[in-house]
Amino acid sequence: MIRFLVSRTIQGIIVIFAVICVMFAILKSSPGGPFRSERAISPEAMAAKMAHYGLDQPWPVQLWRHLVHYATFDFEESYLFAGRTVDEVIVSGFPVSAAIAIPALLIALGIGVPLGALAALRPNTLEDRGSTLAATLGICTPSMVLGPLIAMFFGLKLRWFNTSGWFDTTDWVLPSITLGIIYSAYIARLTRGSLRETLAQEFIRTAKAKGAGDFAIIFRHALKLACLPVLNFLGPAAAGLLTGSFIVETVFQLPGLGQFFIAAAVNNDHALATAISVFYAALIVGFNLLVDILQAWLNPRIRLQA
Repeated sequence: MIRFLVSRTIQGIIVIFAVICVMFAILKSSPGGPFRSERAISPEAMAAKMAHYGLDQPWPVQLWRHLVHYATFDFEESYLFAGRTVDEVIVSGFPVSAAIAIPALLIALGIGVPLGALAALRPNTLEDRGSTLAATLGICTPSMVLGPLIAMFFGLKLRWFNTSGWFDTTDWVLPSITLGIIYSAYIARLTRGSLRETLAQEFIRTAKAKGAGDFAIIFRHALKLACLPVLNFLGPAAAGLLTGSFIVETVFQLPGLGQFFIAAAVNNDHALATAISVFYAALIVGFNLLVDILQAWLNPRIRLQA
């Protein structure tokens, strides 16, 4: 177990530093610069700004400085939000994204798992076809369409919630419902397919032959293994939700990480765009490690190996 954790930690660090290098190459090859909108600035002031952020140095030197900053946790200053380091910007936006992501994940599990289980337990019935149709509609409906529809119905028509902004304690509800419905569709499809495959395995027939009841077969044996593909999906899904859904945060005008990333990309804030990408990569690495541990706990046949 210790060897596995050390090995995965080293692999995660390598992945994160690879993300830094790839983001650096992509952003440096993009047209324009971080101060291109400041047209009234003099050449001397522009040169001073470039020198302040180290942008006047050769690319290999700049990349090395990036790597050192992340290795020592001495993060750079944002080009767009002057006077604030990139970690301060992330810390300010992460609570908003988390306040949306956690309820959305619970909504997705609360809808997707029962819906998929119902479809798997009643194959080729009206319940199965209805659940499959609902899941397909959820997958095919983009958030840029579902979000405004939910905001229009619950916000403008019923006036139960605000349609935009982050002012009241209930402003997380509509964005979380939007994301929860979309992710529940994927979870329902995964649960249905995995549970049907599990119910057809030999050990389920053996349990039935021994006289085990349907409740025990489903909840003590089948559902535990059927949740493994859902766990695999939840790793990157949770990371994506916690770093902010760009479209949903834009639709509901929320000051989360998604909005900060869009602002960084539009304004060529290379430091902030790289930091959010690295934060996202770190979350994926961490959640995937957690998923591997949970899978080994749920299925004894899985062994954690370096």
